[in-house]
Amino acid sequence: MTHVLIVEDDLITAREIEAALKDHGFEVTCIDNGRDALLRAISETFDAIVLDRMLPGSLDGLGVLTALRAAGIATPVLILSALGELDERVRGLRAGGDDYLTKPFEFIELTARLDALLRRFVGQGQEHDNQLRVGNLSIDLLRRKVRRGERPIDLLPREYALLEYLARHANQVVTRTMLFEAVWQYSYGERTNVIEVHMSRLRRKIDGEGEEQMIHTIRGAGYALRSPA
Repeated sequence: MTHVLIVEDDLITAREIEAALKDHGFEVTCIDNGRDALLRAISETFDAIVLDRMLPGSLDGLGVLTALRAAGIATPVLILSALGELDERVRGLRAGGDDYLTKPFEFIELTARLDALLRRFVGQGQEHDNQLRVGNLSIDLLRRKVRRGERPIDLLPREYALLEYLARHANQVVTRTMLFEAVWQYSYGERTNVIEVHMSRLRRKIDGEGEEQMIHTIRGAGYALRSPA
């Protein structure tokens, strides 16, 4: 099911958007401030984000958007704003927004715009028919088989578990702590390099000679599996 994060501080508006998206068949999570929205968007996987431009506190909608893109989060973002001037729309799009909808708006237009965004971003880490696909990388979840394009990739069990977790969080930064808890099921010691060793082996298998890099090290943060440009 398509999962949409709504970031809107006005409770009535948030509830109306939530109801419209649920009626449209979407799963919805609502957050009313920029800080919590940024943390959720980085740590969890969403298919799209509906982001209010004006949020309370020190982190407004553009701040959230800028931080997401700086962290390598490519989730499509639809900006909602009462600021409809051309300069404001341009600012939102240049900050990394994928669409901009001015308040007040009709909910049928909101859902139509989300549908259009999702069609554009299909195949970037989404699961279909027991397969995960990120760009030209495909993971058969039933047979535990991995291919990049036409090239089959043989992975050891731990390598496969790492790749599956990265793919389920495609285009997002995954921390070492998240990987340890998900793949090894325990907290890690700061001095261990087991993540680096396994990730190095996995990268050599996924990013073959002449192929564009997909597994990226995010200095000071963790790792990210990204679709080739």
